[in-house]
Amino acid sequence: MNPGQHVEPVDEVDRRIIAALQLSGRASWSAIARWAGASETTVQRRFAALHERGLVRVVGVVDLDRTAAGSSMLVRIQAKPGKGWELAEQLATHPDARFLAVVTGTADLIVDFVAHDNDELLRLLFTDLPGAGLIAGTESVAVIRTFTTAPAWDTGLLPDEAVDDLRRSRVPAYERAEWGKPARELSELERAVAEQLAADGRLPVSVIARRLGCSESSASRALDRLLSSYSVQFRTLVEPGVLGYGVEFMLWLSIHPGRLDEAGRRLAEHPGTKFLAAATGRFNLVGQMVLPAKADLFGYTTEVIGTLPGLHASDITLHLATLKRAWTPVGGFEPDRT
Repeated sequence: MNPGQHVEPVDEVDRRIIAALQLSGRASWSAIARWAGASETTVQRRFAALHERGLVRVVGVVDLDRTAAGSSMLVRIQAKPGKGWELAEQLATHPDARFLAVVTGTADLIVDFVAHDNDELLRLLFTDLPGAGLIAGTESVAVIRTFTTAPAWDTGLLPDEAVDDLRRSRVPAYERAEWGKPARELSELERAVAEQLAADGRLPVSVIARRLGCSESSASRALDRLLSSYSVQFRTLVEPGVLGYGVEFMLWLSIHPGRLDEAGRRLAEHPGTKFLAAATGRFNLVGQMVLPAKADLFGYTTEVIGTLPGLHASDITLHLATLKRAWTPVGGFEPDRT
């Protein structure tokens, strides 16, 4: 893959299909067709074409908080001069790298690593990090409280009625009372179902059951448990430019601890916020954002960031290219498996 990502054009019907999938990755074709303004056959055909072009993919993502599957560590990396892209390709092959973007600003790369425990994190960051000889410096922040995530993002391309129709509730999973309960251990079958969904979030239950050698009813019950407990959420992987968002960036904020929850809740409601979490370190509120154009960054800086309660400092790292989202290679990046 060459540095930089070209955004292929799609029409309004395609965008509405993608927007419906973002609201509900496993929505029925008939429900998607209702909001896409096209027939069910047309929607299926168009989705297949988008998928074939590598523009859209739906995956099931295991939630770390609800399953104790690990913890997230966002790492800002400075590469040695001229080595950023080579380093990015090496890091993207690591199985614990959930997200990776090449950025511009005070860092060269942003990587979201997921580690199961402190020993694994220690090995990852200090002994087994791919491309260590290409790194000039790192800074790590641990995610400690999630305000919103990419699966919950609303593209804004469909009316509110579509949100009510396609999503079970407008209340974010992280705001529900059951979210504070202890994480649940997945059964062997649930883990197997989750692995199938990680490859294809729209895989029919009948196909999952056949692949796993179990009854369709057993696979269906396992899927229902995963969804009702929010152990798995569905992510529609699409580059923001396809949907008309010309700029994507990571936002790094230093907020007074006494105003952190207030600032987080306010920023999570902004339509451009795809991900937002409280974290450790000098940046204690970290987000992934999109806007229609770079020209919108000035107003965003002054009217959104500048008015947040308790703000001490801010930093923006603009995305140049994204190699992984939700553990999945994107944007044409294909890991070397030789």
